[in-house]
Parts: sequence; structure tokens; C-alpha cells
Amino acid sequence: MYQRVPGLVLTVVLALAAAAPARAADDYTVDAVHSSVTFKIGHLGVSSIYGRFNDVAGGFTLDADDAGKCLFGLSIKAESIDTNNADRDKHLRSPDFFNVKQFSTISFKSTSVKAIKDGYEVTGDLTMHGETKAVTFKLMGGKKVEFPKGSGKQHTGFTTELTIKRSDFGMDKFTDMLSDEVVIGIGFEGAKK
Repeated sequence: MYQRVPGLVLTVVLALAAAAPARAADDYTVDAVHSSVTFKIGHLGVSSIYGRFNDVAGGFTLDADDAGKCLFGLSIKAESIDTNNADRDKHLRSPDFFNVKQFSTISFKSTSVKAIKDGYEVTGDLTMHGETKAVTFKLMGGKKVEFPKGSGKQHTGFTTELTIKRSDFGMDKFTDMLSDEVVIGIGFEGAKK
């Protein structure tokens, strides 16, 4: 005759749950072909100059169960600045601005990540021109797609826009012509490792 043993059933269920592997975080490599870092700066108070950086790399980790375990990192070669004007780009690479011979890399590394609607709120260290400052911004996105279709390769991506003061990073020349505030737009895709 069958007899129920509730305590035994509960023990077996708990043991099976404990034995189940924990869900691992997913690591992604930034896909430079489908990523960009752009900027906009005011000129003479009448217009804006737009530019971009052509060399962007990085990676990120997403943990669907714990946003606090997510990590984001980007690395940008300062020399890759491109405003569609060779003379201006040469000046921007000089000690008057980015001083790329001394400070070749612009980098960001997250220190805190919180889940928000449709993305994350990310705080981290932005290092540029030899100065490191904490910045906070909202990364929107995170939809996962197969790319190219039929390849089995998973991609996801995010976008954000943030405003910084260039003087905070030691770039304080030509304030009579150029605004201190710079608007940065970032869009990046990652391929799952």
C-alpha cells in the first residue's frame, strides 16, 4: 500500500533544486562594425560640430538574475577621432585637446549596474586625457537576436546619450569658441562568446 511521506518529497525536491546548475552570466565581445561613439560640441554659440571615433572595442557581461553582476567596458583609440576635416582632426589630436601621443586611450569601466525599465542604469569610471571621473547614464536595449540569421550566434546591443564637461578632463582651451559641454552618443552591439 502506498503511503505519502511529505517530508521525504520535500527533501528530494530541495536536493534536486540545489543540484541544478546556477544560470551563468553571458559574456559578449563588442562588435566594432556595428558600434559607434559620436559627439557633438557647440561652436561660437551658433551651431554644433559633430564627430566620431572610428576605433571602438570592449566587452560586457549580462546576468539576467542579478543586474549588480553585470559589467560594461569600452576602449576607444583617441587618435581615431574623425570630424570629416583633416586639419581640425590633427588639431584635436594635439596637446591643445586630446594629446593622443600622451593619452592614447579613452576608456570606460562600470562600477555599478542597476536594472531599470528597458535597460540598465550604469555608473562607472570614464578615463580621458589622463583624468578619471565617475559618470552615470542609462543604457537602453538588451534585446537578444540571432545574427546573421541561421548562424546560431547571439547578439544584443544598447544605446545611450550623456553630457560631460570637457574641462573636467583637463581640456579647457578655446572656451571662447567651443562649449564646455559635449554630448556623447554611444551605440554598441555585442556578440555572445
